[in-house]
Amino acid sequence: MAAHECGKQLPLKGLQVLDLTRLLPGPLCTMILGDYGAEIIKIEDTFAGDLTRFVGNSIKGSGSFFRMLNRNKKSVALNLKTEEGRAVIRKLAARSDVLVEGFRPGMMDRLGLGYRDLSSINQGLIYAAISGYGQEGPYRDRAGHDINYTALAGLLELSAGENTPPVMPAVQIADIAGGSLMALSGIMIALYGRQQSGKGRFVDVSMTRGLLPWLIYAASGLNGPEDPPRRGRGHLTGAYACYNIYETADGKYMSLGALEPLFWQSFCETAGKEQWIPLQFDQNCREELINEVASLFKDKTRNEWENLFSNVDACCEPVLGLSEAIAHPISCNGEFWISEEADGCGNEITPGFPLLFSGQPGELRLPPPKHGEHTNEILQSLGYDSETVDSLERKGVVKSYSG
Repeated sequence: MAAHECGKQLPLKGLQVLDLTRLLPGPLCTMILGDYGAEIIKIEDTFAGDLTRFVGNSIKGSGSFFRMLNRNKKSVALNLKTEEGRAVIRKLAARSDVLVEGFRPGMMDRLGLGYRDLSSINQGLIYAAISGYGQEGPYRDRAGHDINYTALAGLLELSAGENTPPVMPAVQIADIAGGSLMALSGIMIALYGRQQSGKGRFVDVSMTRGLLPWLIYAASGLNGPEDPPRRGRGHLTGAYACYNIYETADGKYMSLGALEPLFWQSFCETAGKEQWIPLQFDQNCREELINEVASLFKDKTRNEWENLFSNVDACCEPVLGLSEAIAHPISCNGEFWISEEADGCGNEITPGFPLLFSGQPGELRLPPPKHGEHTNEILQSLGYDSETVDSLERKGVVKSYSG
């Protein structure tokens, strides 16, 4: 997938984003903004840069994890512990539309780069701060990771089958859903508000708080005489045979989501088990029916079940491995997962563009940057001449990519 220019007008063209984030939540948010036209200036430290540069297989000099999160960005290596480095941020903030950071609450204020400091330079600046527990409250200074955020939000406790302990999530739910996507939503809302008022906003993104909407259905069970929600006992968490996961004869799995009676009837008729139709939500035989359906699924391989239900509206689909999912027509037809040749490393799988605007996807304009690759370009665009840039580099304020 080569970088290219194309004639289509991307919806965020002309938007400049100052990206002080690293790792996963912030970089995914800013990459999506970049994919749809925004200019992303990624600020990295002068020592090693974003630590994800060293995570995963090395491809073209960068870790594969970094490459998945940082296309369509320009890298500036800058030492924020120096006044000269902070001066560069102020100059960039003065002309930027959005700033995104993911430091501990209060750190940017201590550097003189907090929202109050920078909004005094640029009153239209949208400033999004992503943290584990938010900028206020008793947990604001507490360290945490994805597993802690899901635990405290109440999501982790519900993530398991009945009478089994909580299961470690396979993906970083809080980082992405509570961090990346909530930050993206907040930035878009603030940008729309700026059109009305001309003023920017401070967007406080708590990865824990951002998970709470995921619990709306589960929490609805608290509003009534029924028992509180328990893992494995909800309509959508395995309490009933019609909505469950079943092992097949070859040790693989099928997902059954025949929650509506129409789909359950289609499943039962296709499976040759019409006698199960009236038992869908019968509490007297709930566990017995689950066991009977589980026994049925073990009679055929996953492929056999997939073929049987391929043209039936029964919400019965195979549980795919990651490699299978990437190769599935849903991904290929939407061009989400893109495979290209990597120098001496076989094929490189990279994410495509999840959103279509009037049928148009995003666009790859820049490959993932080298550490400090655009330092000279960006500083010169701010008015620094070559001699000054060289002086700042000798003093350790900035770092340029040397190849």
